[in-house]
Amino acid sequence: MGSLIASVRFSVLDRSRTREGHTGPEALRDTVRLAQEVERLGYHRFWVSEHHGVPGVAGSAPTVLAAAVAGATRTIRVGTGGVMLPNHRPLVVAEQFGVLESLFPGRVDMGLGRSVGFTDGVRRALGRDKGDAEDFAAQLDELLSWFRGTSPTGVRARPAEGLAVPPFVLAMGEGATIAARAGLPMVIGDLRDRDRMRRGIDRYRDLFRPSEWASEPYVIVSGTIAVAATPERARRLLVPEAWSMAYSRTHGTFPPLPPAERVEALTMTARERGFYEEELRGRLAGTEETVAHELESVLGETGAREVLVTTSTHDREALLDSYRRLAAIAGLDGGTTARR
Repeated sequence: MGSLIASVRFSVLDRSRTREGHTGPEALRDTVRLAQEVERLGYHRFWVSEHHGVPGVAGSAPTVLAAAVAGATRTIRVGTGGVMLPNHRPLVVAEQFGVLESLFPGRVDMGLGRSVGFTDGVRRALGRDKGDAEDFAAQLDELLSWFRGTSPTGVRARPAEGLAVPPFVLAMGEGATIAARAGLPMVIGDLRDRDRMRRGIDRYRDLFRPSEWASEPYVIVSGTIAVAATPERARRLLVPEAWSMAYSRTHGTFPPLPPAERVEALTMTARERGFYEEELRGRLAGTEETVAHELESVLGETGAREVLVTTSTHDREALLDSYRRLAAIAGLDGGTTARR
């Protein structure tokens, strides 16, 4: 284990991807079971995501799913990666996290993003448009005011007011600037575009203003990491999501994850093949030795304090094996035992 790897936290974001041959409810239960497994392995946080109207994603209500995860675990921190704030009224978000923190005190994280719906139809159904993301900084400030009890409306957010639920900003593009000016920890991806990631981190550190939430910059880097006994097995972990992403870019909708063997037997158009290969490139994938070397490089380049792993695949046992191997690389409490 490298010196930088030993100094950072490792956490997991599961997007509740649906899989061919399996239902959405199964995907949600898989997420809860994965949380229990990664808690045993010693990971620091387990987060869930928000997507609406996407055939390949079951996680549409992250605070509800976070409650299920928290109820099925004991010690791991639980949160969202994230609640897309432009989709909601800040008061309602504050109330939801106030309930979570009241039920599971000291374990809840509030990860917040600025995206709106995946398609025009979803945005219309949500009563939102792309312009709503431009108000993210103001929405974030309003949300935090409900916890402080400083809303000018005279309304009190119950049970949120007075509670300390750590906020995190999912930062792509302008998100880094917003996180810095608010003095909040920042989550940034993805690992395939290191130059863009470094630029965002540099901007965040340059503009950071200390706050009640963070006295200094706190960077979490996020992305796909796949670890297996051979490079070929690690690459196969990436295949289902790479194909689904390529399909979404050529057909406009993200489908359930197919088995790797079905993807490998497909005949793709040149355009599909190009997107597919692009999705496979730049991921942290390979044996323990390869991934450890790459992680040391990423941590050295970014100065990140935490790694948020976002891997999804069709083969759940292979996914869990990858998390076991990564836990061993990271020296997590349960990782060494799990690999014996």
